[in-house]
Amino acid sequence: MLLPTLYIFIFSLAGLFYKQSPYPCNPRLRKIAVLIPGYKEDNVIMEVASDALQQDYPKEYFDVIVIADSFQLDTLSLLKTLPIKLIEVKFDSSTKSKALNQAMSQLYDKYDIAVILDADNLMAQDFLSKINASFETGFIAIQGHRTAKNMDTALAVLDAVSEEINNHIFRKGHRALGLSSAIIGSGMAFKYDFFKDLMLTVTAIGGFDKEIELKLLKEGYTIQYLDDAYVFDEKVQKEEVFSNQRRRWLSVQLIYFRKDFIASVKALITRGNIDYFDKAVQFIQPPRILLLGIVLIFGISFFLLNYILDNPLIYIYLWIGIILICVLTFLFSVPVKMYNKKTLKAMIALPKGMLLMLGSLFRIKGANKQFIHTKHGQN
Repeated sequence: MLLPTLYIFIFSLAGLFYKQSPYPCNPRLRKIAVLIPGYKEDNVIMEVASDALQQDYPKEYFDVIVIADSFQLDTLSLLKTLPIKLIEVKFDSSTKSKALNQAMSQLYDKYDIAVILDADNLMAQDFLSKINASFETGFIAIQGHRTAKNMDTALAVLDAVSEEINNHIFRKGHRALGLSSAIIGSGMAFKYDFFKDLMLTVTAIGGFDKEIELKLLKEGYTIQYLDDAYVFDEKVQKEEVFSNQRRRWLSVQLIYFRKDFIASVKALITRGNIDYFDKAVQFIQPPRILLLGIVLIFGISFFLLNYILDNPLIYIYLWIGIILICVLTFLFSVPVKMYNKKTLKAMIALPKGMLLMLGSLFRIKGANKQFIHTKHGQN
C-alpha cells in the first residue's frame, strides 16, 4: 500500500506547483479537423455537433466531422442540415480506432491538427484557439482539460471529482516534474499527418488512447497539457454504466502493463526514457477510489490491532503515516471549487463507488476483447 500511495502523493504535491506556459502571441492559423466518432449516439450528437460549430476560431480554418456508426436515419437526416462533414461507417465489430481510420481515409482536405472528441463532449468556445496557439511551441500531442458537464447525481459527482483528481496527478503533477501528461481519449489534439499515420498502426479494441500514448512515449515524444482549455464530458449516472466503464479501463491498463513493462524497463536503462517507464508503472497502480478505501480500512484496522496487542510503536506510526499521506494526496488533488455541500453529500455514496470498483476489478477478464459501449444522454 505504501508504494502506490507514495507514487500518487509525489505527483499530487508536484501538481500544486504546476504553472502553465503562456500562449504564444499571434500564432499562425492552422486548419483543424474536429473528429467526433459516435456509436449509436442519437441522443446527444445533434447538441454536440451544433455546439462544436460555435468556436471563436475562424470558421474557414476548422471542420466538424461527425463519424456516424449505426445512427438512426432520422438522426442522419438532421445532421445533414448542419454545415458539417458527415461520414457514415458500419463494422461487424465497432471500435473507435476503426471509425477514425475510415474517416481519415475519406478526408482529402489538408489539415494541420486533429482534435478528437467523444460524442457527448462540448468544447469551451476558445478551445480550438488555445489548441492552435499551443502547437506553436512544437508539441505534436496535446491533452485539454476534460471536466464534468453534469453533476446531477451522487455517482456523477464522484465521477467528476475522480476526473479532477486524475487531472491533478497525471496531468498537472506530471508536467510540473517535466514528464508527459496522460491522455484520456477525448479532448486531445495531434499533428494531423502524424496522427493519421499513427492510427494505422493501432489495433486496440478498447483503450486506443493508451496504445497511442505508449507509442508516443516509447519514441520519446512529450505530451503537453492545457489546464485552461476545457472540454465538458458527461459523467456517468447509473451503476451499471459506471461498472462497465471501469471494467474496460482496468482491463486495458492490465493488458498494456503486461505488454510494455519489460520494454519500458529496457528503455529506461538503455535510453533513460523515464516517461515510457513511468507510464507502464501507472498502469499497475490501483484505482484511486479503491486505494483510498483499502488504505483507510486496513490502516485503521491494523492501527487498532497493534495498539491492542501492545506492539512496538513503529508499526502504529507506519500505519498512521500511510493514512496521512493518502488523505493528503486527495486533499491536494481535489479542486477548491469542489469543496462544497454537493460533494459532501456525494461522499455518502463513496462506499458504494468503492464496491463497484472492486466488483469491476474481479470482472476484467475478457473486457478488452469486446467493444463495450458507454451510453450517453440517459438523463
